[in-house]
Amino acid sequence: MQQIFFLPPEWHDKLPSTSDIILERIKSGENLPSGFVLAALEQTAGHGRFDRHWFSNPGKDLTFSFLMETRADIKQLASLSMAVALGVATALDTFGVHSYTKWPNDLLVKGKKICGIMAKECHGPPLHGEAAVVGVGLNVNMNPEDAKNVDRPVTSTFIETGENYLLKTVLDRILQMLPDWISLWEDEGFSGIRDDWTLRSSCIGKTVTVEQGKYSKTGILMGFGEWGQMLVRSEDGSTHNIWGGELEPN
Repeated sequence: MQQIFFLPPEWHDKLPSTSDIILERIKSGENLPSGFVLAALEQTAGHGRFDRHWFSNPGKDLTFSFLMETRADIKQLASLSMAVALGVATALDTFGVHSYTKWPNDLLVKGKKICGIMAKECHGPPLHGEAAVVGVGLNVNMNPEDAKNVDRPVTSTFIETGENYLLKTVLDRILQMLPDWISLWEDEGFSGIRDDWTLRSSCIGKTVTVEQGKYSKTGILMGFGEWGQMLVRSEDGSTHNIWGGELEPN
């Protein structure tokens, strides 16, 4: 089992989006190595799924991205963010913060978002084979007043523990935890991490609604399939594979 090796992070005081900057540098022909990490003390144009803005207070919240070339099949990349979420969750455990997964790429604490993850495929020279840029936004030292200014329920390690943490210390801890999870994911696919993901799932066995554009589907979240898709049982007893959309508990 060959693990990803992370280089010492390249830190910046302020960047628009760490993921976009990595993608731009690759597109320009810069030969960035697998395991390259870009981090910012302030991110001004971070975004998550559906182009939502990721609120980032200067020097308070951790925003970073990393580049990884992978031996995994392209179809498998859909669940990469889920492996990364488990790595971040394991790191949060060491700070006394127990988090739960929200499909497909968020971490929650007591129903409030603490972390979001976004993986983007990237191709072409100077990369070899399949590769992805993974962006992570983690609320670290956000205080309760900051949290009130966000348009959805959020929390942070500070709110949960009362402790302030150095962002560089938190990033180092995460980078220590990620290789094992990513290697397990590369070798066994989502099946290798499914039990751990399910144990941390915030909605397993509950009635949920998945918004898919103009359509929505409601049912009980029974579990997760081979590739990380949700298995949702409707009132008529049929089970549906859900590959995308916005999950909301009822």
